[in-house]
Amino acid sequence: MHSYQFHIGDYKSHTHHLTIIEDIAYRRLLDHYYLHEQPIRQHDIARQIGMREHEQEVLSVLEEFFQSTPEGYVHSRADQEIAKFKEFAAAGKRGAAKRWSEHSPPNSPPIAPPLPPHWGNDGPPNATPIATNNHKPITNNHIKGAEAPVSVDKSVWEDFMKIRKAKRAPMTATALEAIKREAGKAGWSLNDAIKECVTRGWQGFKADWVEKRTEAGPDPTLAKLKEDEKLARPMPASVRQALHGSLKRIV
Repeated sequence: MHSYQFHIGDYKSHTHHLTIIEDIAYRRLLDHYYLHEQPIRQHDIARQIGMREHEQEVLSVLEEFFQSTPEGYVHSRADQEIAKFKEFAAAGKRGAAKRWSEHSPPNSPPIAPPLPPHWGNDGPPNATPIATNNHKPITNNHIKGAEAPVSVDKSVWEDFMKIRKAKRAPMTATALEAIKREAGKAGWSLNDAIKECVTRGWQGFKADWVEKRTEAGPDPTLAKLKEDEKLARPMPASVRQALHGSLKRIV
């Protein structure tokens, strides 16, 4: 496809948390996907879209917004648009063929209807069938039964799975490892990171999106006071009496 519909409202609601670099990476990945009409291979994709200096951001966006399959990363919304385009083109060819057959002279040799301007004589570009949202779910990389990790509350995990399902982002071992890695960078536990995702409606987690947590040690002033308190001794009676006498004379 050389053009596609762009829904600004939908895009903004799903990408408001991205940095400028991540936003550019997502737009270029979408353009690449629509243009080639086939799954994206992770290898060398940053170079192919002209962002080799920002490979980490490109891979992060790829993991968040695309689904991993054995053929590569696919995008369910884009697959729907590509399927509609192909059906529209096929319907146009059938209509043109029908009109020609109705108006052509008897016994005239059949003439193929004209192809869309961006198609070659061999058919549409990248004519190899691609995976769509109708393909069978990939299970070899999925977490069996989407069970909650031991360190994550079951209720938190179930809520997180609902968000992933609504966004058509199956939970895979790769996705979970990415969340664990980013949670570690932020100093968060996996449970807290996933709970934050549920609260904010995120399907993934990045350390850059939250403040880093550090374990604060004891306040040094308070610690000094406690140590001095341990060393304190009661005032001797003779000193207390002498001090009391001095105060009386002053008064």
